[in-house]
Amino acid sequence: MFTNIYSLMPEELANKIKIEQLGSPVYRTKQLLFWLYKSYINEPDKMSNLPAEFKTYLLNNYSFYLPETDSKLVSSDKAIKYRLKLEDNELIESVLIPTEKKNTLCISTQVGCGRNCQFCSTAKMGLIRNLYNYEIVGQVIYAARQLKSSDNKKLTNLVLMGMGEPLDNLDNVLSALRILQSQEGLSFSPRRITVSTSGVVPGIIALADSGIKAKLALSLTSAIDSKRSKLMPVNKQYNLIELKQALLYYLRKSSYRITIEYILIPSFNMDDDDLKALSKYVGDLSCKINFIPYIPGKDSIFRAPTVKEINDFMYRAQSLPQAITLRKSRGADIFGACGQLNKNNLGAKI
Repeated sequence: MFTNIYSLMPEELANKIKIEQLGSPVYRTKQLLFWLYKSYINEPDKMSNLPAEFKTYLLNNYSFYLPETDSKLVSSDKAIKYRLKLEDNELIESVLIPTEKKNTLCISTQVGCGRNCQFCSTAKMGLIRNLYNYEIVGQVIYAARQLKSSDNKKLTNLVLMGMGEPLDNLDNVLSALRILQSQEGLSFSPRRITVSTSGVVPGIIALADSGIKAKLALSLTSAIDSKRSKLMPVNKQYNLIELKQALLYYLRKSSYRITIEYILIPSFNMDDDDLKALSKYVGDLSCKINFIPYIPGKDSIFRAPTVKEINDFMYRAQSLPQAITLRKSRGADIFGACGQLNKNNLGAKI
């Protein structure tokens, strides 16, 4: 098996080529990196300014495989869900969310997920495997190429909120972040990358200690231990007190405030007691809070809140000390919204 070229840091790739290709000029690697990460070309034969012998060397030593299209669905709200096929024929999903000023890509980090959150369709898949770093990076290159070829636009933001728990695949996620942020790679600013977690405490601490900058989002959904444990089994492993200490540790190491994600589930976490518990929990956190109305997936045990229930809750939530936002999750009609990603939930083509 050849090493996938996207698994290497650009600097590491340059050093390998320098050693293996004695006499090759330094600018040759710069040309290669430009094709890979600025032009999104993964076929050496299309890299027009590389000499034939250098292309032969690349093809004899590296794999250039990127995730391939299995299906592409466009939502009525313009979100695009890509179902992508990997080398071993496993399927993952990424969602492109365009707005007037931003193009945000929601990236998967695992095939399936082992955290079993009760409001998430990905949980029904179970954990099949972790993604390699080049499969995470490959989703970005794939979407960037799609945007460039169709609208001549650029990806602006990345959120690791797709299939999987990013902090359960920490080594590959950190490696991918290094490549995504490298100036010779995809050149994403840390402030434009958000890593989401269900509350994996050791992973939060390791991310804080890694030296790699990224924003952190926490899927909280309840600040009452008994309720959160029913929804999110991770809370039985790392309870709210342990989680709070990890969040405070992250904030001491980071210049970014945390985003708290709170899924609104009627008859479960929208009462006054839920708001009081949330207010107490986030009172000393530097954070903003996104409230996200629940959107049922297939065979969901919960229902979506009504407009009246949402409006009533948001009125009462004004008492919270942090900035709050009601965030509409896009792509629901193609099963591309928050908590809906599942390789078997294809949806209808529009």
